Amino acid sequence: MIVVRSVQPHDLDALFHLAGQTGEGMTSFKPDRPALTARIERVRRTISGEAPLADQGYLFVMEDTASGRVVGVCGLEVAVGMTQPFYNYRVGTVVHASREMNVWTRMSLLYMSHDLTGYAELCSLFLEPAARINGNGALLSKSRFMFLAQFPDRFGERICAEMRGHFNEAGESPFWRDVGSHFYQIGFDDADYLSAHGKKSFMAELMPRSPVYVDLLPQDVQEAIGKTHKDTEPARVLLEAEGLRFENHVDIFDAGPVLEAHIDNLRAVRESRLVSVVVDDAAASEGEKWLASGTDMADFRVILLPRPPQDNTLRLTPAEAGALNITTGQHVRVLPLYPTKRT
Repeated sequence: MIVVRSVQPHDLDALFHLAGQTGEGMTSFKPDRPALTARIERVRRTISGEAPLADQGYLFVMEDTASGRVVGVCGLEVAVGMTQPFYNYRVGTVVHASREMNVWTRMSLLYMSHDLTGYAELCSLFLEPAARINGNGALLSKSRFMFLAQFPDRFGERICAEMRGHFNEAGESPFWRDVGSHFYQIGFDDADYLSAHGKKSFMAELMPRSPVYVDLLPQDVQEAIGKTHKDTEPARVLLEAEGLRFENHVDIFDAGPVLEAHIDNLRAVRESRLVSVVVDDAAASEGEKWLASGTDMADFRVILLPRPPQDNTLRLTPAEAGALNITTGQHVRVLPLYPTKRT
């Protein structure tokens, strides 16, 4: 059975292996063993209440219980930019007009921004290619929304998600090639590494002080602004279905889009509900997929079910109950895997 659960110290080796498969642009999940060890410890301190707001974050892994293999990971930061600046470009508009010349032009500009400071952040989403079947990607991504719905008091009002930006067939970021590299004078991977490890002072020291005129950039760079990496498109579609939207902020390195939402407007927060569990060997499979999550923060677990609840009761097979570490009479939170189609 596939289960998404809170990360544990014994997951370190599996996380290191996963991080080595992510490829370019995955800033928040690098194959760095000390950094991963520190992140697992940070999760423990967050759950126990020891971590200050600026350090709080959660990490979840997807495990195939039949083999014991960890095949995916996803993260959730509580409040970004509280100690290390959280930089983005905001895409704005400027109008130049001359009545005498009868000329009117409208141009897009990139402004350096701290607008998203204090937002919660969805991050570190990665699933092994071989595991991208049977709704696993949706389960992994949406498990975080079930956590948000269960523990809303742990978060502020808004949330964001940085999507990996466009890379061309040669494996390079057009935006970095023609914008970032001129200011930072280092390679994309080097800048990405420094940013991922909290060494962001170079950004403030070297970033452009004035807005960047988009219309003056090469055409392929203009087209890359706000464009999602091909491997990240499915993740973007899932997030937009849950209520996040592109609000004209992009990543400063690769110009990937940043999606945003009010947490109260997320589908899981609005529509999920708690139901009582009955463990039943004869629990039927009815085809409709539902998310079911536990209510224990330290041992938070989410699985995918082939049946909906009936009124305020959810029937689970012994294997499903075991995956959630739950028994008859306890409660789980439920939500349809996909939004209901409106006609």
